[in-house]
Amino acid sequence: MNWTLEVVIVPVADIDRAKDFYADQLGFVVDHDTVVGEEVRIVQLTPPGSGCSIVIGKGAVPHMPPGSLKGLQLVVPDIAAAHAELVARGVAVSDIQELGVNPTPTPHPLDNVGFVFFDDPDGNSWAVQQISSRAEKSSS
Repeated sequence: MNWTLEVVIVPVADIDRAKDFYADQLGFVVDHDTVVGEEVRIVQLTPPGSGCSIVIGKGAVPHMPPGSLKGLQLVVPDIAAAHAELVARGVAVSDIQELGVNPTPTPHPLDNVGFVFFDDPDGNSWAVQQISSRAEKSSS
């Protein structure tokens, strides 16, 4: 049986500000922005190429303090290109960091160990990791 992670709830203080950050600055696709009365609004966004979405909103999502989600992680095949895209989109992102030692450093020396980090406007923290071999396997 496959168990797929499909949605992660991200606690935010301002839904519109968060939607703008995730859609406009990070390039996530807005799947839907559903308003069910004045007390319920659900916005679902998906990173390009991802099978898992995030949900921000109020009323129908469990209450967590804004900024309390730490350690969300995205995976990309090229950390340098991802870093450049985030900088170009105005995201305050860390420099590329090499965490650990890649046991098979060629031809992609940053695979598994290359990371950048950023926070959303509420302080929820994200990491981006390079794993190019996953992209190569899926394309064959």
